[in-house]
Amino acid sequence: MTFAERYGPWALVAGASEGIGAAFATALAQRGLDVVLVARRSEPLAALAARLPTRTLTVPADLSTVEGLDQVQAATAGHEVGLVVCNAAYVPMGPFLELDPAQTGRAVDVNCRAPLLLAHRYLPGMAGRGRGGFIVMSSLAGMQGVASLSTYAATKAYGAVLAEGLWAEMRPHGVDVLACLAGAVSTPGYDTAMSRPAPGTVAPEVVASTALKALGHGPRAVPGTLMRVSAPLMSRLLPRRVAITLMGRSSQGLTR
Repeated sequence: MTFAERYGPWALVAGASEGIGAAFATALAQRGLDVVLVARRSEPLAALAARLPTRTLTVPADLSTVEGLDQVQAATAGHEVGLVVCNAAYVPMGPFLELDPAQTGRAVDVNCRAPLLLAHRYLPGMAGRGRGGFIVMSSLAGMQGVASLSTYAATKAYGAVLAEGLWAEMRPHGVDVLACLAGAVSTPGYDTAMSRPAPGTVAPEVVASTALKALGHGPRAVPGTLMRVSAPLMSRLLPRRVAITLMGRSSQGLTR
């Protein structure tokens, strides 16, 4: 089967307005898939849709709410969605004691509940057809605690473990699931938040390409050569307290 035959005809990209999501949408359209673009802001979605060579459907929706997820499901009714990319994310930054509970709660809603409910809503159809794919964008931050990003790191650990479990469960049904653990990525949000780029920073296009090539070949992918080398070092070889300290130091480049 071609990529489009296995994962089409429609792909849904959550968090598609810019950065990694826009890179996924572009790469999928280039592979011949029609694309459902989901994000809160309608203007960037319309601009992206105008650049893509295949059919598009734009869905402005807030994925931190169940109502927003209901909007997405209603908009795709009658469209055979063969691939879902869970890229939407919310990143509350700063010391935990200074954060509003509404911020950390929103991170859980967007980063954990949204991919969980998207899985509930789209995986059954894929399993019934015996083909399809589901990608959860996680982060190397989720491999250990990170000072000033405690909640975000915890939510990304959830996403990675969810995807790995679903990878095992969905394989007998012919559906490929992947956790993509990105390190530093040069997105508009990252560039604004960081006072300096971290070593090994990659372009969004590298993330999308790596994930799509890895889909169907295992439960986990790490974009970027430096990140692929450092990931096992941080998670397996270094003492836990050292890994947490190193990641905390890397987050000191955050601006407030």
